[in-house]
Amino acid sequence: MRARHFAMLLGIVFLLVGLVGFCPFFNHHHMEDDFQLNVTGPGTGKLLGLFHVNMLHNAVHILFGVLGIAMARMGHAVNYCRIVAIAYGLLMIMGMIPTANTWHTFGLVPVEGHDVWLHGLIAAAAAVFGWFVDQRLPATQGNNAIPPTV
Repeated sequence: MRARHFAMLLGIVFLLVGLVGFCPFFNHHHMEDDFQLNVTGPGTGKLLGLFHVNMLHNAVHILFGVLGIAMARMGHAVNYCRIVAIAYGLLMIMGMIPTANTWHTFGLVPVEGHDVWLHGLIAAAAAVFGWFVDQRLPATQGNNAIPPTV
């Protein structure tokens, strides 16, 4: 798989996750959670009962999804993978710092709990395609003409 395919796939997944975050069926609202979300309304709660989301968090997923699809189509997939690797790596680190959940994101986007390992996994996968996977096309061997038969 090349960065272009990964960026397109990740973009589609981000877009779907952002949209699904607004669906009450997939987004369970838990009032007993310690994390107080400052952005409330439709799309606030725990996606699949695991991941804290809110309206702004869903919008960020949609933004990363549209960005991934667009950059994959425009030939900037490697740059997208690098942006995602850095951004989600920072989100993972922020999620591991107890005060960062309200201090770094100003209480607007939840980044704690299960989001920490998920952000780390996304960052690692994006880093592989952004820096380590060879993106060059395989060299063609000589002329592509069909050799004559004798």
